[in-house]
Amino acid sequence: MITTTSLRRDWLSNVRGDVLAGIVVALALIPEAIGFSVIAGVDPRVGLYASFTIAVLMAFVGGRPGMISAATAAIAVLIGPLVRDHGVEYLFAATVVMGLIQIAAGLLKINRLMQFVSRSVITGFVNALAILIFMAQIPELTGVTWVTYALVAAGLGVIYLFPLVTRAIPSPLVAIVALTAVAIGFDLPVNRVGDMGELPSTLPWFALPSVPFTLETLRIVLPYSATMAAVGLLESLLTAQIVDDLTDTPSNKRREAMGQGFANFVTGFFGGMGGCAMIGQSVINVKSGGFTRLSTLVAGSVLLFLIVVLGPFVARIPMPALVAVMIMVSVGTFSWTSIKKLRSHPSHSSIVMVSTVVVVVWTHDLAQGVLVGVLLSGVFFASKVRRLFGVKTRPTLDGLGRRYIVQGQVFFASVERFINAFDFKEVVEHVEIDVSEAHFWDISAVAALDRVVVKFRREGTTVELVGLSEASATMIDQFAEHDKLSSDAPLAAH
Repeated sequence: MITTTSLRRDWLSNVRGDVLAGIVVALALIPEAIGFSVIAGVDPRVGLYASFTIAVLMAFVGGRPGMISAATAAIAVLIGPLVRDHGVEYLFAATVVMGLIQIAAGLLKINRLMQFVSRSVITGFVNALAILIFMAQIPELTGVTWVTYALVAAGLGVIYLFPLVTRAIPSPLVAIVALTAVAIGFDLPVNRVGDMGELPSTLPWFALPSVPFTLETLRIVLPYSATMAAVGLLESLLTAQIVDDLTDTPSNKRREAMGQGFANFVTGFFGGMGGCAMIGQSVINVKSGGFTRLSTLVAGSVLLFLIVVLGPFVARIPMPALVAVMIMVSVGTFSWTSIKKLRSHPSHSSIVMVSTVVVVVWTHDLAQGVLVGVLLSGVFFASKVRRLFGVKTRPTLDGLGRRYIVQGQVFFASVERFINAFDFKEVVEHVEIDVSEAHFWDISAVAALDRVVVKFRREGTTVELVGLSEASATMIDQFAEHDKLSSDAPLAAH
């Protein structure tokens, strides 16, 4: 329900800053959307229309105010084979199905999986994206004249020095306008936005994807849709977390997941490719003073206005101006403190962060990098918990038995140490296993307990298990096998 308070907070609390920031983002979106279209093997309008529809819709239905969503490279690299083998209409159908999958994921609260992404993985993700953003500018800096380098340097100078004069106008916007005026006024020999591809001159229109509505079509698009949905959600939720940190404000991750789905679903009917959140554009927006939903709406709306109404002028914007902005984003996105903390942080955290960076940069696949980071985090966590496990032992008071005191977590990584802690060859009448300071987590732990009990029984020893927590007792009652085996000395549990 929209209230006066929420309307002001989300739309009217920072009008000037949001409008100016949105304009900067719109200008920076144009070459990227065209570039992503080239990667996907489609007409530039497919990426531009997608960026418009996704940005505008996410302004209303997204869960992270101030975050920019549009056509992205992460999605573009996935859809090339589909376009090549089946045509662009199947891409539109795949985008619609992608949206439905993301909506379902939001309903299933898939956003909760973000709890398993460690801070080291997020830092690695950020650093890798910063490197990729910089690498994406290299083609514009190779095989060019000195004029290009001079304009890039001038643009960076304006971006970093203009705020010393005033922060009333975003310095990236000043840099773009100033360099465009110089490039046009002196007719400088530099690459222009129009060199990347022809800008559309018409508004996007609603149309059903021109594909057969059959199970065969679904069989073709579903694998692509599922992959696009997963990668899109992963990048969007991670970017939302990063913007949360930048702005020190919370966001609704579940709403973000469902919003991404709705935006992609609609985009497929307006001739657009799938998209997701963009960390580079989001950082530009925040650093330019955009914090609310209005900035996202302005970015999408101005983008369409620029390409449809001011297309001939926009086509003359020099690429060095936009390269300077993206270099600023790259430098500002990279977590430089993470380099200093490589020695002071625990080694496993540094390994996770560096591994995430290396895999993302090597494969240009954010999903693979984050997956490696999460897996390594899990392995290191299991190893750490394993080391917290131990077993103490002493004779019982009657001198006829032995008492084992288990401390820590018993799970798949610690079961070997658990079993090896018991002396099965010692001649005693009874054994007491005190687990009041331990917890049995999984069926591997229960199976280890079975082995211990059975081994003692084979030696004619009575086993008594004491101190079980309610959760451990439930696990053992459900999965243990030792009480189901015939024995003259049954297990006594208390």
